[in-house]
Amino acid sequence: MTSRGAGTAFSRRNYRLSNESEKPKVTGIVNSKLLNDYLHRIFPSADGIQPAAAYRKPLTFQNLQEHLDKLLAEDSGAEDSRDQILEGRLGPSTVVLDHISGFEGLLLVDDDLLGVIGHSNFGSIRATTCVYKGKWIYEVLISSQGLMQIGWCTLNCRFNQEEGVGDTPDSYAYDGNRVRKWNVTTTNYGKSWAAGDIVSCLIDLDEGTIAFCLNGVSLGTAFDNITRGAGMAYFPAISLSFKESVAFNFGSRPLRYPVEGYRPLQDPPSMDLVEAHKLLGYLKNVIHIGIDMLEGKLVEKDTSMWQLQGEPTVLITLAHIFNHFAPLMCKVYLVEDVLMNFLLSILEQGGAVEAHPLIQQLLDLMWLLMEDYEVHECLKQLLMSLLRAYRFSPIIPDLGLQIHYLRLTIAVLKHEKSRKYLLNNVLFDILRSVVFFYIKSPLRVEEAGLQELIPTTWWPNRFTKEGKESKEVKEESAEERLRRRAYDRGCQRLKKRIEVVEELQVQILKLLLNNKDRGGGEASRYIFLNKFRKFLQENASNRGNLTVLCPPEYMVCFLHRLISTLRCYWDGHKAKAPAALNSEEAYVPPQLFYNGKVDYFDLQRLGGLLSHLKKTLKDDLALKANILIDPAELQAVTMDDLDEDEESATSTAQRPVAALAIGGALARPSWLSSPTLGRANRFLSTAAVSLMNPRRSLGTLEKMKARMLSVEQRTEDDRAAGEPGCVRALVMAALVTAALVLVQAVWAGEVSPEAEGSHGNEGLLLGRPPEEPEQSITENSLLEILDGIVMMYNLSVHQQLGKMVGVSDDVNEYALALKDTEEKISRCPKRRRDIYEELVKSQKVFSEKLNHLSRRLAWINVTIYSKEKMQDIYWLLRVCIRTIEHGDRTGSLFAFMPEFYLSVAMNSYSALKNYFSPVHSMEELPGYEETLTRLAAILAKHFADSRIVGTDIRDSLMQALASYVCYPHSLRAVERIPEEQRISMMRNLLAPYEQRPWAQTNWILVRLWRGCGFGYRYTRLPHLLKTKPEDANLPSLQKPCPSTLLQRHMADLLCSDCDMAPSFLNSVLNQLNWAFSEFIGMIQEIQQAAERLERNFVDSRQLKVCATCFDLSVSLLRVLEMTVTLAPEIFLDWSRPSSELLLRRLAQLLNQVLNRVTAERNLFDRVVNLRLPGLESVDHYPILVAVTGILVRLLMDTDFQGAKRATAVLLADPCFQLCSIQYLLGHAEPSALAATPPSADKRHFSLHTYTDYISQEELAKVERMLGHLSEESKQAAASMLPTSEEDLCPICYAHPISAIFRPCSHKSCKACINQHLMNNKDCFFCKATITGVDDFTKPGSS
Repeated sequence: MTSRGAGTAFSRRNYRLSNESEKPKVTGIVNSKLLNDYLHRIFPSADGIQPAAAYRKPLTFQNLQEHLDKLLAEDSGAEDSRDQILEGRLGPSTVVLDHISGFEGLLLVDDDLLGVIGHSNFGSIRATTCVYKGKWIYEVLISSQGLMQIGWCTLNCRFNQEEGVGDTPDSYAYDGNRVRKWNVTTTNYGKSWAAGDIVSCLIDLDEGTIAFCLNGVSLGTAFDNITRGAGMAYFPAISLSFKESVAFNFGSRPLRYPVEGYRPLQDPPSMDLVEAHKLLGYLKNVIHIGIDMLEGKLVEKDTSMWQLQGEPTVLITLAHIFNHFAPLMCKVYLVEDVLMNFLLSILEQGGAVEAHPLIQQLLDLMWLLMEDYEVHECLKQLLMSLLRAYRFSPIIPDLGLQIHYLRLTIAVLKHEKSRKYLLNNVLFDILRSVVFFYIKSPLRVEEAGLQELIPTTWWPNRFTKEGKESKEVKEESAEERLRRRAYDRGCQRLKKRIEVVEELQVQILKLLLNNKDRGGGEASRYIFLNKFRKFLQENASNRGNLTVLCPPEYMVCFLHRLISTLRCYWDGHKAKAPAALNSEEAYVPPQLFYNGKVDYFDLQRLGGLLSHLKKTLKDDLALKANILIDPAELQAVTMDDLDEDEESATSTAQRPVAALAIGGALARPSWLSSPTLGRANRFLSTAAVSLMNPRRSLGTLEKMKARMLSVEQRTEDDRAAGEPGCVRALVMAALVTAALVLVQAVWAGEVSPEAEGSHGNEGLLLGRPPEEPEQSITENSLLEILDGIVMMYNLSVHQQLGKMVGVSDDVNEYALALKDTEEKISRCPKRRRDIYEELVKSQKVFSEKLNHLSRRLAWINVTIYSKEKMQDIYWLLRVCIRTIEHGDRTGSLFAFMPEFYLSVAMNSYSALKNYFSPVHSMEELPGYEETLTRLAAILAKHFADSRIVGTDIRDSLMQALASYVCYPHSLRAVERIPEEQRISMMRNLLAPYEQRPWAQTNWILVRLWRGCGFGYRYTRLPHLLKTKPEDANLPSLQKPCPSTLLQRHMADLLCSDCDMAPSFLNSVLNQLNWAFSEFIGMIQEIQQAAERLERNFVDSRQLKVCATCFDLSVSLLRVLEMTVTLAPEIFLDWSRPSSELLLRRLAQLLNQVLNRVTAERNLFDRVVNLRLPGLESVDHYPILVAVTGILVRLLMDTDFQGAKRATAVLLADPCFQLCSIQYLLGHAEPSALAATPPSADKRHFSLHTYTDYISQEELAKVERMLGHLSEESKQAAASMLPTSEEDLCPICYAHPISAIFRPCSHKSCKACINQHLMNNKDCFFCKATITGVDDFTKPGSS
């Protein structure tokens, strides 16, 4: 900047001089007398007394600079006293964190050296300045509410990864996470802090005390008599655990909560403040005082409606003011203390933001009269201050502070040139601008004023002690009804206040998504799209990298505001173009997934990697989408990916090393710093470059247009940022003429709005497949935003929605505890006064906690689980369903769709069903039944879709379908899909279990059967009823809801397809054999470990696997019961191939299970009686009733011929024991009764004890079956002839030899060879390939 003397200097701006024809338009400068009066009114003397006109020196523009310099220099004497302020402080005047020598552990420090994130177990860092005398204060902005210790330490304190500030002598700390204070020892102190709070740390070295404040409220003196004296000086310091983050304010910005008598460690810029306030006063005078040219006098003007209407006198006056004011507005402290407060005061008059055009006029002046680099820095600091103020403002009942800052943000962003600059350079590059769309949840409801807003609390009280909803709906008492209604009214009051904030946030996004800007250059929407895509890339490609990931709580709010904005613009386009779709019919067309116009950052596609799909489906792309891919180009793509990976790995490895070499504490991207959000983000520069440019060289049809500023505009910006400042005292004619031209251009509105697609969306819908209609959907840019919204939900929104349900669960748990305590109080004997008092104390604690949680739950229900938020997620679900349906029609090109579309469809439905249900029911949503049916059709078709190759997404589809059939409403939806799709689904479910994940398939079949099987009408196993209740929404705990329609489809398929039934049942029997064998082997190991004398522990993972094998065995038995019931001819009609073999295998397995489980004092009994945690589901009942159901169906519920065959096969099996059947009804073995006397504690298993789960009719069938088998076994024993050992099958030694193999002539029984041939064609003995099997009859002896 050149000298600010009185002489005239030229600005570097190339103002366009007016020609002769334009001169008459210039009104000229006012007369000297009026100009003199005007300038004296604008620039009064410091004492405010205006000298008489005769005695004051006439002011003109020639001597105005000298007069202004004199006015600004009047208080310069105060500068002499600044050296005295430094007493009591040692160190640099600019206080920052000591990232060179004052830290321990690994930390990520902001570029401004004021923000820090813990990156090790318990890192510590101190400031560069210490104090030894006086009263001092600094503030810490809490960004995460985890484990941190904040306070003061001396230079002698030595920290490590276990001990930090407050853990050593001469260090003192406050920990709001554990609500304690620390100085070697620890005691309770203060209140708990939350993200968004501000902690003030105060030290009084005159009195020897340390105190802390939370959000301006004193927590009291924490420490007194601290060590003082020679050599004792205290540094601000902090210790924080992994991922915790804070930002310090030592005085570089105005303190949010200053305390009288305490000075910040860093002195405020006092002289600059005085000068800035003076200049601001002069600027206010210009706005307030006008010149009436006709009357020739000065007039008072309405400041709110002030406009610069091309008056040269006013413009030149402003140029002199900004000559001094502009450099000051590049300083953080002055922007926040002077400019931001001035702009806020303009909006304090109330009304809509549009009612205050003064802010727009001031921004016009800044762009006109300040250098570009000064405007850029000023706007950047202004937005940073606004964001910081919004985030760290305390929550008050009317949310007035948040509303205030959002209104100013809207006013700034309404200015087009400012908005474009901020979008291009600040909002996503430097700031975490998503904070503007976040509404933080109060951790302390009292301070948030929720007690006044919701004076009456209420919580649901319709649960039993097991945690399930009561079956009988109790009538609500009059008192409860009044409380509930009062609570609802309070929630509605809260909702109205929060809706005001949400509407302001939507207004901000509407400005950012504006594509009808009047000025030249790129429209705001396309700049936003670039930044938004980069934002998604950072969060999608760097999972687990805490320096890049946006917190999920921010993502949730951002998603809802973005959906509201998108739908508004979408429907607005529909109003202008009736042929387009409205937002209720929105979807993403399939060509976006394969035409290369949208970058999905190497996210997984349904068909695998993109490079693989382009190779394998290039013919389909050419045929259906008219997209040609050159083979050489594919090779280039592959090599480009490799180069990118290498470059990324190299840069990632080198940057931390460089940072450590500089100072030891890692520098980190500043927009990640929770509150400070410092300057350039150097870690993300590579990502920014790769995103702004095409990732790889594509063909002409696929080349994506990078949305960047024009070369001319970019060059001008670079030139402006690079040149030094200059004096703004301008030549009169040049300034006046240029100003008039610029002002007239601004208000003339000559620039026409830009048309959609002129900046970056050309060719977005290239490659439309023939199955896709030609109808216009909406603007291309909105389609890209919609695609990004779906991706956002998949990244972290769904997990956050599930996390916040925990508050509702806490309310239910405390409500149960309170109800139980009140019942105990009512039963407590009067003589036990001590117990009664303890119960009353517990009742009070539970009530207070419930009052707190119910108010906090009201806030969460309004901000996250409101009806409007539910409708947003429902809309997103329907968008995904339509997108999947359109993609499915493209045939093989469906493989290009990113996996997250299917994931979001499944997860959003799960969220609607499980997360919003406590407040709102999904059944209230429009088109609910149709949506369920369409989603059911997607799950039924795609869980076995060959176009989907990813293991994870296939498993997710299978699990979603399994959950779908557990609930009556969604199961009915499956039954409503077209019959052809239902049959195809059942055919896929009945495919052989080998070579594919089969557990979920089996679970689906079991759920279709549950409620129809023998003793299979329970929701929870009988022996688990008194254990701790689980979540009532779990699929496994739903009431039985069998589907007879799908059962009928299964029966038809098994009976009509002769090959399907044997292959399916053979696979089920194989898996049952494996699962039960594994289970028996594991319980043997568990029993051996339990019998050892030394103390030992069984691995919890082994217990879990053991329980899983047992559950699988039970579910496989239930599928066999289902098959026997629905299609008994598969086993009993021996005219069908493999029927006899299947029946023999089934009988063999059933006998093995019965023998293992029913033997007295056996292994199974001993392990069950251990009652080990993790084996709760292992019990006699589930597995024995499943086996009993199969036997009853085979022996009692079939015709005479079938029962005869089943009986013969069962009795012929060498493992059959009649005592196993007797065990089912509690008939113990006679030998066992004789060996051991009956014990009162020993209770034998019997189906008769489960009358709540087994009907009398079913018990009667078991009784008849026992009698039938007893009689048949006696007859079989009497008629059985002894068989020579050499005539027995050499494989099983249970049956006589009855088959001979071709060509090797080896022999076995038919059962063994038939079972063997199902899986293997080699001979048992010689491994020759068997070509045939003949019956073998032993020739009679001569």
